[in-house]
Amino acid sequence: MPFGFIEILKVILLGIVEGVTEWLPISSTGHMLLVDEFINLNMSDEFKEMFFVVIQLGAILAVVIIFWKKMFPFQFSNKNKPVVKVNTFITWFKVAFACIPGAIVTLLFDDYIEAHLHTPFVISMTLIFYGVTFIFVEKWNADRVPDVKKLSDITFKTAFIIGLFQVLSIIPGTSRSGSTIIGALLIGVSRVAAAEFTFFLAVPVMFGLSAVKMFKFGFSFTGVEIITLLLGMVVAFLVSVVVIKFLMGYIKKHDFKIFGWYRIIIGIIVFLIL
Repeated sequence: MPFGFIEILKVILLGIVEGVTEWLPISSTGHMLLVDEFINLNMSDEFKEMFFVVIQLGAILAVVIIFWKKMFPFQFSNKNKPVVKVNTFITWFKVAFACIPGAIVTLLFDDYIEAHLHTPFVISMTLIFYGVTFIFVEKWNADRVPDVKKLSDITFKTAFIIGLFQVLSIIPGTSRSGSTIIGALLIGVSRVAAAEFTFFLAVPVMFGLSAVKMFKFGFSFTGVEIITLLLGMVVAFLVSVVVIKFLMGYIKKHDFKIFGWYRIIIGIIVFLIL
């Protein structure tokens, strides 16, 4: 397949869109599918289905690097002997527990979702619905004091409930981070703790989804496909570093209503155009 300057620009644009939308609660997959409706990346449908998921590994690498001290369960002492950080290990066990519902639903229904729900209409409706939900939840939370203020305060029960909300994100346009954050806010988790748990949760989820997609696609890539995938991941990584830092600073002083309004506006535009 030809891979000229225009195709490179398309991949860079998709990488930027992924890096921005992966961490903001506005649906990365939904935006990627919508952008491709307009720019039409010149690759096979099978490759693009895999690409739109695996490109997210670049974004995941960004969150791992930024939160390395919180995520890595070992600490080295002055004598270079590893010390186990028990709280970090416990957090990862909670994350694994939260992943169970999503893993089951994805394995059972992923093919059906891909075949029937990856449409502009579905994306526009879910963008609007969860945009309204964000605004409602934030208004409902306005006078409430969070019961869970820190990441370490999240219990196994709370983690599992958040994992149940994450199941909603299998429908394009929902947003994995959006569904988990909404669920966390509803059950009394602070915005910062909800965002941090979402970052932790993204690591095994996206590695797992990427493995599934690559297994379905097969591991025989052409040179152009390898370049496309790597370029998209690098761009997504670089943009994600900036976006993650912005988001963590933003939510310390603001709520998520602005993302709700954005979802509603972009959902209406998509509905009218497509």
